[in-house]
Amino acid sequence: MGDRRSTQSPSPVALRIRPMSAAELAASARRIAHCVDQQVVVLQNPTEGSNDALRASRTRQKSYLFDVVFDSTATQETVYHGTTQGLVAVVTSGCNATIFTYGSTGCGKTYTMLGTDGELGICARTLAELFQTIEDSSSDVEYEVSLSYLEIYNEMIRDLLSPSLGCLQLREDASGHVQVAGLTKVPATNTDEVMQLLARGNRHRMQEPTAANCTSSRSHAMLQVIVCQRHRGRELRHGHLCMIDLAGSERAAQTQNRGQRMKEGAHINRSLLALGNCIKALSQQASSKYVNYRDSKLTRLLKDSLRGNSHTVMIAHISPASTAFEESRSTLAYAQRAKNICTTVEQGALPPFCPTP
Repeated sequence: MGDRRSTQSPSPVALRIRPMSAAELAASARRIAHCVDQQVVVLQNPTEGSNDALRASRTRQKSYLFDVVFDSTATQETVYHGTTQGLVAVVTSGCNATIFTYGSTGCGKTYTMLGTDGELGICARTLAELFQTIEDSSSDVEYEVSLSYLEIYNEMIRDLLSPSLGCLQLREDASGHVQVAGLTKVPATNTDEVMQLLARGNRHRMQEPTAANCTSSRSHAMLQVIVCQRHRGRELRHGHLCMIDLAGSERAAQTQNRGQRMKEGAHINRSLLALGNCIKALSQQASSKYVNYRDSKLTRLLKDSLRGNSHTVMIAHISPASTAFEESRSTLAYAQRAKNICTTVEQGALPPFCPTP
């Protein structure tokens, strides 16, 4: 394996504002999130002019700065080029990369990550570029690509490629890297193969309708692509790309959930709160600050991506509607804290999570 080199850099954070939905327009919601330029968004408080003294004392509007902001007219291609395209070179150079989507339920996270047949998302575009890069590479170097796909549902880890395996357990190796015991690892030679595997996995993913989202993801889904390079049978280096579609945060009053849906929402919110606590602790940049990654399986799996060995990109999603003000404000604050996190990336090191044989 080649020499290992380390670099430290802040984690890029992007924001995507989805179009107003039919339900929001029918409810006479006003647009309160506005792009000032390609990096700044302004969120207006819809209670402006209220006679409520407590509400009237709040700041009328607040600006948030990100690495890039996409308004509701941004295409899937534009979002890909502005956030993820550069990660292919990172992975083929022997480093690790992670991209994840964040936001409240119904804000377009799964659309950004997976897209549709006519509007491909980040996963399909990244994989297409990865295999094209491999095809264009020197014939002296051989590449092996494999992938794993899992979901975290109600704090249980399920293999989406082999759901019959049941609930899988986390293990920590001698180097402190978290592994998923027994997770399936499947070889792939082209984009079509990977997308077929991804589609198969998505059919097993937990999705249920709620009042806030008719196709609400009830789990966090993680796709890991492992790229190994060999020269004359000798391994040169390996890189890992982790693409994560987080379930959306939600309020019970908004989703009108009951029974199992409420239980799922509680688990989703608890894991996202744990992730938020880790982001908050890391953003304070105090060397003595304890970061508790063990509060949820999500944060244990994301430990290396947040603080350790990975180039990490976050795409936050919000609705521009006045009816989503509280959710949007929470997401913007959450994402802004993430901008202060720095990760140290080492070439050819272990992945954020990896399947055991």
